[in-house]
Amino acid sequence: YYFPCQRWLAVEEDDGQIARELVPVDEAFVKKDSENEGQSPATLGLEQKAKSTTYTVKVKTGDKKNAGTDANVFITLYGSKDDTGIVSLKASKINKNKFERGKVDEFTVESVDIGDLKKIKIGHDNKGNSTGWFLEWVEIDAPSLGKCLKFPCGRWLDKSEDDGAIERIIFPAELQTVEYTPFVPYEITVYTSDIFGAGTDADVFIVLYGSDGICTQQKSLCLNKREQRMYFERNSVNQFIVELEDVGDILEKIRIGHNGGGLNSGWHLDRVTIRRLLPNGK
Repeated sequence: YYFPCQRWLAVEEDDGQIARELVPVDEAFVKKDSENEGQSPATLGLEQKAKSTTYTVKVKTGDKKNAGTDANVFITLYGSKDDTGIVSLKASKINKNKFERGKVDEFTVESVDIGDLKKIKIGHDNKGNSTGWFLEWVEIDAPSLGKCLKFPCGRWLDKSEDDGAIERIIFPAELQTVEYTPFVPYEITVYTSDIFGAGTDADVFIVLYGSDGICTQQKSLCLNKREQRMYFERNSVNQFIVELEDVGDILEKIRIGHNGGGLNSGWHLDRVTIRRLLPNGK
C-alpha cells in the first residue's frame, strides 16, 4: 500500500496539524517518482526482525520489607519449539530504578519463534548491596501468539530466605491466561521529504484502519528517544517491522502523526508504504 502525504506535520507550518489521515493510491502513481532513486531500505536486520517475535514482559516486585533487589535479573522463556536463552532484564520501560518494592517493571524481549510458551526461568546474580528479591509475578504478552500469560511466584529469591534459591522455574496459571486474535507483522516504510527542516525528533506514531471500522492501537514507531533522534531525518527512508492487530486484507487508510515533542518537532512527510507480512516473514 502506498500513502502519499507531501505535507507538513508541524504546528507552525501548513494548517498546523501534527497528525494526518492518508488513503492509499495506486502503486504506479508513486513508482514513477521513485523509480530512479535507487533506494532500497531493506536490510538484513529487518528481515531478521520480521522472523522474530516480540514479548512484553512485566515483572511485579512484592510489597514487603526489603522486597526490592539491586542484583542483575535475567529470564529465559521456554517454548514448545525452542527457548530464548538467558536474557538480561536491563532497561525497564517504566522505572529508572528497577525491581523496587511494590513496583511493576516492563521489558521488551525479542527472540526467534519459540512456539507456545510453556514455562520461564527467572533469577538474579546475587551481586550488589541488597540482593534478596521477593518476586510477586511475571506477566508475558506475546502478540504474535495472541496470548497474555501470568506466571505467579509469590516467593523470595534470596540466599537467606525461603529455600535459599536465587532462580526459579515458574509455570503459567492457565486460568489467568488471556487469549486474543494474534497480531501480525507489518513492514512500514517512511519517506521524509527533501526540503529544509523536514526532519523531526518527535515521537512518531501510526494507526492502521481496515474495512468495517476496525483499527489497530496507536503505535510509536521508535522504541526510545535515541531512535527518535536517529530516524526521520531530511531525505531519509526508515523501515520498521511492527506487530499490530490484524485489520484484514484491505487497508483503507492510516493515521500517522507525532506528539509535537523534541527540539525540532515539525516534520515534512513525503509518503508511507505498508506491506502486511506473511507468517514466514515474506
